[in-house]
Amino acid sequence: MSITLITGATSGIGLALARKMALQGIELILTGRRGERLDKIKNELSKSAKIHAYSFDVSSRKAVENFLSASKELLPKVSVLVNNAGLASGADKLHEANIDDWETMIDTNVKGLLYMTRGIVPYMVKTNNGHIVNIGSAAGRWTYGGGSVYCATKFAVRAISEALRVDLLGTNIRVSNIEPGMLETEFSLVRFRDPAKAKKVYEGITPLQPDDIAETIQWVLSRPPHVNIQEIVMFPTAQAAISNIHRRT
Repeated sequence: MSITLITGATSGIGLALARKMALQGIELILTGRRGERLDKIKNELSKSAKIHAYSFDVSSRKAVENFLSASKELLPKVSVLVNNAGLASGADKLHEANIDDWETMIDTNVKGLLYMTRGIVPYMVKTNNGHIVNIGSAAGRWTYGGGSVYCATKFAVRAISEALRVDLLGTNIRVSNIEPGMLETEFSLVRFRDPAKAKKVYEGITPLQPDDIAETIQWVLSRPPHVNIQEIVMFPTAQAAISNIHRRT
């Protein structure tokens, strides 16, 4: 029996995907920073599938190393790694931004993804089987004001995905990068730290929902072994480009 590992599983895309995969009876390793919420999710999903839950922050190298040590008996069975954990922090102009926000985004979106990938992929190489799904962003292709460092981290996710695909050439391991546009999760609340500002982001449009992305990931994972969906960019219909949005009046 193979295992799917999902980081950032306590909300948004990670939680939506975990729920869908659990209904399929797929054994899951779920990780997240919020231990109490993770425990509730584990209890919920354990009715349908075998669930392993580990609470830690992927941005901490030591925490990831501790996780890898604690779960080493399970890791050889991991056939799918979904690097979902990520965030945006702040939306200030580069020359006015809080450097702590930069550190948080780089440590989570880039270094956290790297730590998890470095820890899991060697097991996949040994079994010559696996699929890494990285959750990037349309901001990893097109930039916008106030998003310089967030965009840079998602450009990095795209670069890492492309280079990893080359590194794994000749194996049966696939690498996919999913890049959503406007997606309604806790993302904006975390970014702005203000419920009113977060709500305004989605005013007048119907944004993507976590289930939309989760269903897409399921489709990507279900392709035949000889097919690798390298990248998918997803926008809501009301968004034509990164900064071109039609809002209902």
